[in-house]
Amino acid sequence: MTDPIDADLFRTILTEKRASLGQHSETARDAARTVELDQTRTGRLSRMDALQGQAMARATEQRRQLELRRIEAALARLDSGEFGECMECGNMIPPGRLKMDPAATLCLTCAERAEASAGVRR
Repeated sequence: MTDPIDADLFRTILTEKRASLGQHSETARDAARTVELDQTRTGRLSRMDALQGQAMARATEQRRQLELRRIEAALARLDSGEFGECMECGNMIPPGRLKMDPAATLCLTCAERAEASAGVRR
């Protein structure tokens, strides 16, 4: 039998992660701004660097927003009493796995099965 889920602990972890990601989103907005194409101010290579930096900042923000959605969904599962249940098989996700990724929705067996069917290699 697995240990019971400490809802208060996981709520604290998730809300702290949400706050941290929100702070990073605010500071990253400048990096994703539109790159100016005024050649009198910026050389061609500098613009290329700026465009690459902008693309990386946007990709990072997309990953951050995805993680925020995962956290919000985990908090909703906490509220509904479904937190810690595998969304595939219904078994409880071990607390150790939840401590590593509190937004996890699958037990290890189902996660490995999903990776295998998606062709993900380790």
